[in-house]
Amino acid sequence: MSHSNTTQEMQARVHKFISQFEEGYFSPLTMMARLTEELGELSREVNHVYGEKPKKSSEAEKALEEELGDLLFVIMTFANSLDIDINDAFEQSMSKIETRDQNRWTKKGE
Repeated sequence: MSHSNTTQEMQARVHKFISQFEEGYFSPLTMMARLTEELGELSREVNHVYGEKPKKSSEAEKALEEELGDLLFVIMTFANSLDIDINDAFEQSMSKIETRDQNRWTKKGE
């Protein structure tokens, strides 16, 4: 299933979902804990797929795609809760990285 959403559409969809609940967005500290929790789940799955730690027979199969999606959802809720446009944040980060790291590695064809 393939969808093409802008970051603004993604943030708006997350906001629409969260806004239907009285509790609303969690505090920044709780959001940080949620982010860490989801990152841990992704780490565990990567270790099962690419590392030396096989799953227990009782553990359900979770795709890396699902774990990345969960992490992205939490990042979107975190950004929304702090009124941060994720596209602006990405542009700032990429500009910094493209400048800082442009000669850090060997470019293809050189």
